[in-house]
Amino acid sequence: MGTSITSGIDYAALISPLASGSGTAGSLIDTLYGYSSSGTAASETNPVAALNEAEENESKDIAITAAEPQVARAISAFTAAVKSATSPAQLLSNPTVMQVLLTANGLSDQVPYTALATQTLLSNPSDPNSLVNQLTDSRWLPVVETYDFATQGLSVIQNPSVISTIANGYAEYTWLSSLDQVTPGLSNALTFRAQASSITSVDQILGNQTMFDVVTGALGIPEQIVYQPLAAQQQAISSRLDISQLQNPQFVQSFVQRYLIAQQANATASNTTPSLEALAAQAQGLVV
Repeated sequence: MGTSITSGIDYAALISPLASGSGTAGSLIDTLYGYSSSGTAASETNPVAALNEAEENESKDIAITAAEPQVARAISAFTAAVKSATSPAQLLSNPTVMQVLLTANGLSDQVPYTALATQTLLSNPSDPNSLVNQLTDSRWLPVVETYDFATQGLSVIQNPSVISTIANGYAEYTWLSSLDQVTPGLSNALTFRAQASSITSVDQILGNQTMFDVVTGALGIPEQIVYQPLAAQQQAISSRLDISQLQNPQFVQSFVQRYLIAQQANATASNTTPSLEALAAQAQGLVV
């Protein structure tokens, strides 16, 4: 199928030179989207430059984030609670533990639902009738299998290497979230780039919110596609994207760059388009 995401513009050719430095293509992108052409201002507003910087500084920036007071306190409290825990149920009743554990495992949106999260984590993944196997959210099963509180108790999570991995995951998520405040979609772009090679089917994209957001965003598929039947969603993606291309690092890089440019354009449009409230106020002023 080739580079099926093209729509008259060779995005890879247009964007790629920017990744290795400045040049005509980089200047063209800056001009088209109104980015600054020099200094730190470009790195703060140009989404492609921001992606490159985040990739280059990832390890250092995650370490800096882990040392921030609020993050460090959460990690310290989590570590102490895990080491002193006497049972999985007692451990999971700790709000900080749930916050760090769920966030580090890509389930930050489930933190408010403590009761359901606790019951799910305590369920037996080997039992087809257990809660985790009844949920439609596919993110839960691998997490429950990893810690296996139902049959392994605290033995897995109290392993020092596991504690370290969770702490690092929490710091990484916090760092990724901070990136979106400056560059919309940057955290999704980094996550997608890291996981793209593991995608072998459209269903994997549909079953993962981050993958779904990046793919539909890069392909220009409206958000309303989620209200269509599953077959329609599959067709919308498979007709525009050759999944095998995700095994090509260069294609993935240009794909996430396209996603970031689309996100930046959407953010710019929303910032310059008057809200319904503003329009209503204007109309009222005219009437008065």
